[in-house]
Amino acid sequence: MKEGAAGIRALLARYALPIESAAPLERLLALLAGDPAAPTAVRDRARVLDDHLADALVALELNAARTATSAADIGSGAGVPGLPLAVAMPRTAFALLESNGRKCAFIERAVAAAGIRNVEVVHARVEQWREGLGTRELVTARAVAPLSVVLEYGAPLLMQGGALVVWRGNRDATAEAEAAGAAQELGLAPREIRAVKPYAGARARHLHLFVKEKPTPSGFPRRPGIARKRPLGGRSRSI
Repeated sequence: MKEGAAGIRALLARYALPIESAAPLERLLALLAGDPAAPTAVRDRARVLDDHLADALVALELNAARTATSAADIGSGAGVPGLPLAVAMPRTAFALLESNGRKCAFIERAVAAAGIRNVEVVHARVEQWREGLGTRELVTARAVAPLSVVLEYGAPLLMQGGALVVWRGNRDATAEAEAAGAAQELGLAPREIRAVKPYAGARARHLHLFVKEKPTPSGFPRRPGIARKRPLGGRSRSI
């Protein structure tokens, strides 16, 4: 417990977060590590701290993420990166999208256990969340789909000027070229690929930042499954 608390204090200091953020982050850490129903293979507390909490909060290095007042997290899974970011950004309204009902139930339990008040859990595929179109200043996605596919999922949700942040590992020139082509079709512009080190020993971590410069054409997102089958900018590939 001390190790976890000390690690969370270090995260608060790193990102200049208020002390009030400590308790909900500690509850998230305990739930992700200890709840048998948590949809994650990471159970060691130190690894949960690094791979889930620290890896989520590293998005705060991007001003476009940190200053958003509305956000959506696509394919939220165990609630990461959405829940840690919601704790860190209490004035930002977060929607956590997840198509799996069991995972949604876990996220709702985590929201209640951590006392997070700025999160809406949306049980839906992102392609079918019509009420979210054009409503968000920030969209996040971690370990969801190939980069060009994530762009198609995220662009329609963004307001003009909004930012899409995608977590990735090693740089991939082909995937980045495909994403640049997809971005052009979707009204997005690649803005930055930032190498980040969310915790000591982290390797090959990158945040891909895209900004919505033009309206996304009305045909996007295409119906469920099409983005993966016929990805914009190139052929389908595994993440």
